[in-house]
Amino acid sequence: MNHIVYMSRAVRPLSDQDLQELLDQCRRDNALHNVTGVLFYSHGNIAQLIEGESSIIDPLYERISRDGRHSNVTQLVNKPIPSRSFPDWSMAFHPLESEGFTALGGFLLPNQVPPTPESLTIADALLVDLVRQAVFGADTPTTPSPSLA
Repeated sequence: MNHIVYMSRAVRPLSDQDLQELLDQCRRDNALHNVTGVLFYSHGNIAQLIEGESSIIDPLYERISRDGRHSNVTQLVNKPIPSRSFPDWSMAFHPLESEGFTALGGFLLPNQVPPTPESLTIADALLVDLVRQAVFGADTPTTPSPSLA
């Protein structure tokens, strides 16, 4: 088991429909390949943690890094993990428009993002919290895991 964390910039802003299509594609592909993780999107900024078998997520990251929808793809972490931190695939996006956001089933508002999993190392938990703050802003409530308290 391995996880990769990266940040990138969308080459163009994503509409509600773009986000729904992305969610549908990711759910389908990730279920097929047993990939889990979390993806944050806000105002063109993308941050994602993907986890699964190295033989699956290493080539997946390479495809993501070459995907024309991304620019400035920067890998922050690529390392083995003892177990999954995000066993259920979820995507958290800052709302583009309040009224349109409710139509996007499966998306989370910033205050609905689950707490940082206790299974992450302290360094990775801090990184996830920093990514969350970078995407959603410093005022977003975060719930540190007990290992960080």
